[in-house]
Amino acid sequence: MKIIIVRHGDPDYKHDSLTERGKKEAEALSERMKNVKADYCYVSPLGRAKETAAACLPKMHMEAEELVWLREFAPIVERPQKKGVAWDWLPQDWTEMPHAFDLEKWPEHPALKAAHVEEEAEWICREFAALLEKHGYRKEGKYFKAVHSNNDTLVFFCHFGLECILLSYLLNIPAFVLWHATIATPTSVTTVATEERRDGVAQFRMNAFGDTSHLYAAGIEPSFSGRFRECFTNEDERMD
Repeated sequence: MKIIIVRHGDPDYKHDSLTERGKKEAEALSERMKNVKADYCYVSPLGRAKETAAACLPKMHMEAEELVWLREFAPIVERPQKKGVAWDWLPQDWTEMPHAFDLEKWPEHPALKAAHVEEEAEWICREFAALLEKHGYRKEGKYFKAVHSNNDTLVFFCHFGLECILLSYLLNIPAFVLWHATIATPTSVTTVATEERRDGVAQFRMNAFGDTSHLYAAGIEPSFSGRFRECFTNEDERMD
């Protein structure tokens, strides 16, 4: 089974929609996605993800089921410098957290506990697990049982923060590390597929992360959304 995770286009967070740039990105994405032989599509209930999906689904000859747990990861955290999303901590802060690199314990930091980050992550993983089992795969420990092995392709139109929770569940990598060490820029495409080297036993392996080749093909520079300044002196790029 193959899972394709698509981040929405360049966002206008205030209006929960796409910017003009994001609309052009979504159109370029649609030219790519029309060649994807999807069997099932799922979409976040948030406007920016639905608008991105709406550009792609007609060309894919598909409809998408809206799932509330595919919304962006919701908890708001009191970080040392700024109140906001659960990620975007300064490196000198998050890398010193006792359990930041622990698959099970990373949500135990007091600021994360106060924001109920663990409860949100567990809810998402329960819902994702139920969906995967519906599609034939059940997690047992750190690997998956291929209950009904298949070659289906599932496409998710969602968000970067949420994507990292899904990837953490599939790949056994702490979400907190993924949040800070990776960035899936707008309309990027991540692909994860099962490998079944023994009958009934599967693992998910990521063969592409944050791919934006469709943007380069359309002559569009990927958005800087979600990233921070490459050099501290780059005053035209985001600092916090």
